[in-house]
Amino acid sequence: MRGLTNRLSLLLAVLAVPSCAAVQRAEPGPPAAKVMMFVGDSFTVGSGPVSAWRTYASATARLLGRQPIIAGASGTGYCNEGRVGRTFQRSFEEELSWRPAPDLLIVSGGHNDRRCGAEQARQAAGRLLGKVRATWPRTEIVMIGPIWLSEPPRKAYGIRDALAAAARTWNVPFLDPLGRRWSPGEVLPDGVHPTLAGHESLAAWLAAELR
Repeated sequence: MRGLTNRLSLLLAVLAVPSCAAVQRAEPGPPAAKVMMFVGDSFTVGSGPVSAWRTYASATARLLGRQPIIAGASGTGYCNEGRVGRTFQRSFEEELSWRPAPDLLIVSGGHNDRRCGAEQARQAAGRLLGKVRATWPRTEIVMIGPIWLSEPPRKAYGIRDALAAAARTWNVPFLDPLGRRWSPGEVLPDGVHPTLAGHESLAAWLAAELR
């Protein structure tokens, strides 16, 4: 009987001592990185040897200390559905709109919309901006016009101006990369898409503009 009493006393003494796990307080970790999302075409999602996590979009996020989420598909645009059968707005709706609102959304493209025509592109861009504002009222939006690594055709400037007009209507900043000059080492052999060095150059320009 005395042995049982001693064991019970020892058990109660152990239970009375607070465990280390109970008294330790969690140390505050580093603040979560701000999120920036992208909707775009092959320049944004990657092409050839350049994967999505190495494009200008990912590189820009790294330069700014942000977390990137990239949506879109090669060959698509504001009104061009490409081979995947969806526009920028459809990509936004299916890949991004159900997520928590980011701090910043960048819509980049227009290269593939020249066959649609400037007015059709302007209207489609306006619908997309309206959809984004209705979904995420507090998210900052920035538009990037068509990216051309060779001499842009005349239609490219018409698309750029139409997209810039849509951006003005919605009070969205518009960045124009058509005036950029590219070195041979920044262009893939297809003459259309950037090399890794080209993406890094584009990211440096975009990060500077966003700052």
